[in-house]
Amino acid sequence: MRIGVNVPNFGPGTDPGVLRGWATTVEGLGYDLLMVSDHVAITPDVAEQYPAPFYEPFTTLSWLAGVTSRIRLGTTVLIVPYRHPLLIARMAANLNQLSGGRLVLGVASGWARQEFEALDVPFEKRGRLTDSHLDAVRKAWADDADYRAGDIPIWVGGNSDAGIRRAVRVGDAWHPLRATLPWLTEALTRVKTIADAHDRPVPAFAPRILLNLTDRPVTGPDRPAGEGTIEQIVDDLDRLRHLGAETVVLDPFSGDPEETLRPEAAWQALATVAAHWELGRYRTEQDRP
Repeated sequence: MRIGVNVPNFGPGTDPGVLRGWATTVEGLGYDLLMVSDHVAITPDVAEQYPAPFYEPFTTLSWLAGVTSRIRLGTTVLIVPYRHPLLIARMAANLNQLSGGRLVLGVASGWARQEFEALDVPFEKRGRLTDSHLDAVRKAWADDADYRAGDIPIWVGGNSDAGIRRAVRVGDAWHPLRATLPWLTEALTRVKTIADAHDRPVPAFAPRILLNLTDRPVTGPDRPAGEGTIEQIVDDLDRLRHLGAETVVLDPFSGDPEETLRPEAAWQALATVAAHWELGRYRTEQDRP
C-alpha cells in the first residue's frame, strides 16, 4: 500500500516557497503521492473553509513537477464541471507527459453553490455535467496522436451512492474523503454491490483520511480514521491495507486557515508517520520487479 499527502494549496501562509517546502518534505520523507485541491472562484462559501490565496491545481502541480523527481502528483479533487472537458483533457495530458507520467486525476462534482453561480455553471446539473465531461475526457485521451495522455488514473471522489456509482462506471479508483473505519468498511460492501449490479469490475480503493496526531488516544465510534496517537494511526493504515486500499492519502489540514502559517507542525506529524510506517522499506518492496 502506498501513502500520499494532501498538501494545502490555499490559505494565508501559502506561497511558492511554502509549496516548494511541502513538496521537498513530502518527497524526502518517502511518500508516494502529493495531491492538491481545486477551487477557482473563492466565493464566501469556499473562503469559509479554504481562504485565499488559492493556487490553481494544474498550474501548481506543473510547477511542483519541476522541483520533484519521483513523487506522483494529483488532484483531490478536481471539480469537473468548472472547466470545459477538452480543457481538462488537454491540461491533464500535458501535465502527465511533462512530469514523466506522474499524474493522478482525482475528480468530483463539487459542493460550493456560490462558486458554481460565479462561474455560471448550473449547480443542479453538476452530477450530469460531471458524467458527460468525464466521458468526453476519456474520448479525447483515446486520440493518442494528439493528446498523448498516457496512462492517467482517474480517482472518483464522493461518499454518496451517486459518487460510488460514478466511480464504478468511469473510475480507476474510488476516492472517499474523511470517514470512519466502520463507515469505510460498510461502504466497500456497497461498492461491490453496485459494481455487481452494473456488471462492472470493482474499482480500486484509495481513501483520503485525516491526519491529526494526538498525545492521548481518541476514542468513540465517531473517531475519524487518521486521528489519534501514532499507534492508532498506524493501526488505521494497517486496517485500510487489509481492506484492500492501494493508496491512502493523509490530509493534515484540520480546518483552521492559520495552520498554513505553521506548516512545520504538519511536517513533523508526517515525519512521525513515515518513521513508524517505514515508508522507505515499503517503497523498496513496491519497486522490486
